[in-house]
Amino acid sequence: MKRCSWVDEKSEIYKKYHDEEWGVPKYNDKDLFELLILEGFQAGLSWITILKKRIDFKDAFNDFNVEIVAKYNDTKISELLKNEKIIRSKTKIHAAITNAQVFIKIQEEFGSFSKYIWGFTNGKIIKNKTDNFVTSSPLSQKISKDLKKRGMKFVGPVIIYSYLQSIGIIDDHETTCFKY
Repeated sequence: MKRCSWVDEKSEIYKKYHDEEWGVPKYNDKDLFELLILEGFQAGLSWITILKKRIDFKDAFNDFNVEIVAKYNDTKISELLKNEKIIRSKTKIHAAITNAQVFIKIQEEFGSFSKYIWGFTNGKIIKNKTDNFVTSSPLSQKISKDLKKRGMKFVGPVIIYSYLQSIGIIDDHETTCFKY
């Protein structure tokens, strides 16, 4: 079975992510929040690093419950900074909390984060028919700009492009991949 060229065929966790999750449309706000936080922590690192720590992130961040994360205080931040199982970046931890607060405001404004994020494409999936790798697009730039204006952090156009791929708004499976 042929997969996208970026998949490390020796890594079961990477193959499972590619085969079962990457590019699959997600509409559940809990899933959308989890991937937004993980994409932010991935900045400057490899995605496999995040995948290997995903369960630990889930434990550390209260199963990505946006209501709980939005209320993290200095005690919880200190606990996270001491947790050797996750990425211990003070700026990324603070960004996750800020992003949770903004996420909730978006939910209140649009009825759900899903309606907000999918609204940028009128609910349509963008299926690219190219094997040229891109790291951002006019769409990711537009969403990034809007999220930053609302106060989110670690949501640049490259991170948002990757996020849109992970939640299935952009389907960038290579033409030779069995998922194409």
